Amino acid sequence: MNARLLDADWRSACGALPGGERPLWLDDDDDGMPRHEPRGNDGLSASGVCVRVGASTLLRGVDLHLAPGEVGAILGPNGAGKSTLLSVLAGLRACHEGEVRLNGQAVTPAAAPQFARHRAVLPQETAVAFDFRVQDVVELGRYPHLRQPSRHEAAIVQAAMQATGVAAMAMRNVASLSGGERARVQLARVMAQIWEAGADGAPRWLLLDEPTAALDLRHQHETLRTVQAWARGQGVGVLAVLHDPNLALRYADRVWVLDGGEVRAAGRPARVLHPDLLRRVWQVQASTVRAADGVAQLLIAADVPPVSERS
Repeated sequence: MNARLLDADWRSACGALPGGERPLWLDDDDDGMPRHEPRGNDGLSASGVCVRVGASTLLRGVDLHLAPGEVGAILGPNGAGKSTLLSVLAGLRACHEGEVRLNGQAVTPAAAPQFARHRAVLPQETAVAFDFRVQDVVELGRYPHLRQPSRHEAAIVQAAMQATGVAAMAMRNVASLSGGERARVQLARVMAQIWEAGADGAPRWLLLDEPTAALDLRHQHETLRTVQAWARGQGVGVLAVLHDPNLALRYADRVWVLDGGEVRAAGRPARVLHPDLLRRVWQVQASTVRAADGVAQLLIAADVPPVSERS
């Protein structure tokens, strides 16, 4: 069962939509598997993506495919090309070679606005320049639907705030919040942007650049648990840049490990994120253990050079 179902306020916000409707992802029979039935052209894919800046190559020959209803994670050390790849996948940056396709359509910066009704992006930097309240910021997520608003606009904003734990601060000035609180407000904004499926039935996509960077340990897990439940319950594709392989092991269905602009490993987290890979890519020592719930996790320590090297 989705843990949020135990929160009466959250159930009220998400379930009491006009006409008695409720979002599909509140179904009580959550078996942990995606319910969305993919169509032939569904998916987010990159093929042979290369990005260069002057003489430097930021990405080289990157291939990626994520299906609707899956949670994907991009990992790698600093400077590996993670944020560059996410910006290309979102259509915010052009690639020099290769192509990106979303739901069967080519993704380019020129075409990016047409995806705004079913693709939302949370960048690393999300400063608010004006004296906005929390609710004002979340309502901005509904801007792509201005010409064809939902019958549930107010309820969607409230539900997104409840889902990210910021409803109680709806009337507060964003500038008065902590960094972690602001991060959750911005997550509510992008979730509100694609909260409802469109009439065309096209899959929705949530692209997140380091969504847990400013969050404490509890909120890191709550955030990823929320988007994971959303992916599985409504068929939303979620792709996040993460730094912590243990979060990827627990919440992701697929991972891509970048290093030097290239994909060094890709696949199911438990098969990809093993101690040898962490030693080669991150230069850290790691050993695999099992958490109490059976999920593989990594004990990580700084790499210690051999005694001969230290002497």
